Amino acid sequence: MTAISTLTSRESLRIIEAQGLAGSWSWHFASGEQRWSGGLYALLGLPRGLRPDYGLLRGLVHPDDRGRLPGAADLARIGGLDDSTVRILRRDGTMRVAASRAEGIRSPEGRPLGVAGVMVDITDTDRLVRARAAEQHRRQALARQARIFTFTEAVVPFVEYGSDFLAFTGRSREELAENWAAPAVPEEWGRWHAEVPDLYAAGRAYTISPTLRMAEGGTAPFRFTMVPIRDEAGMVCSWTMIIVPVGAAAGPPPDAVRRGLEEGIEGRHLRAARALLDWSMADLARASGLSFSTIRRLEEDGGGAPARSHQRAVETLRQAGIGFSLVAGNAIALSRTG
Repeated sequence: MTAISTLTSRESLRIIEAQGLAGSWSWHFASGEQRWSGGLYALLGLPRGLRPDYGLLRGLVHPDDRGRLPGAADLARIGGLDDSTVRILRRDGTMRVAASRAEGIRSPEGRPLGVAGVMVDITDTDRLVRARAAEQHRRQALARQARIFTFTEAVVPFVEYGSDFLAFTGRSREELAENWAAPAVPEEWGRWHAEVPDLYAAGRAYTISPTLRMAEGGTAPFRFTMVPIRDEAGMVCSWTMIIVPVGAAAGPPPDAVRRGLEEGIEGRHLRAARALLDWSMADLARASGLSFSTIRRLEEDGGGAPARSHQRAVETLRQAGIGFSLVAGNAIALSRTG
């Protein structure tokens, strides 16, 4: 048995407390004895020689949070306190966020005898949560301003969408559950119900341009790009939808989305791209580091060429100045960008 596997819970707690990330405390009501662990002193930013006192601990809690911890007299009377998260204002002016957990100790008759608790420093976690919330708020604001929406679902046609898109179109989830084409103007519903199932059944990226109804009034054409995301086995595990106003740019897509877009590039597209560059198959093989036979199999849409070879050939052509883009349906257009 390894040394790690033989660590006791007490030793594990000691290691955590040594980092100043957690501390324990206890109070025996009858004797008045209170104990603090070294980790609690570190978390509270207090010298270890200071006499433990629940009133002192509660006094370090931010005034706005202090009501979450009962006063000393109330604690001794009720014999326990609820789990809570509080801000600790240290004497050096720094602030920590701590999760407080405690359990009351009672006699067989139910009389409060004491309480034992633990505090865990979750400042960094709290900051991360707030940072993520701020980033999500920023993205939502940008989406509302730029009218660009991106979300991923495992099932198509989409019936969930994102909350920002629902607010933008004024549609409800219940309405979309009955008719996934509801964001579009009614006169287009028949067209999209007829065309979209065949497009996503092909398992390739595709684009459509429905006219959307906006909650604020009016209508406008938007470009919907649906991209299949595959797992390691090559199976479609979800679809990502990118919605932008017609004529607007959505910016560079994430790598997984870009790979999904490029899966529809066929041998004829590779040949056309070479023609735009005035390259031979040997030139593409040399530039990509792939063998001549691999390039030939890719251009003939033959089997045996791994997906990573396809990705490398497409990336080489892109770096050489070829642009690949989706047009109506799942057709791919080429352009010389450099």
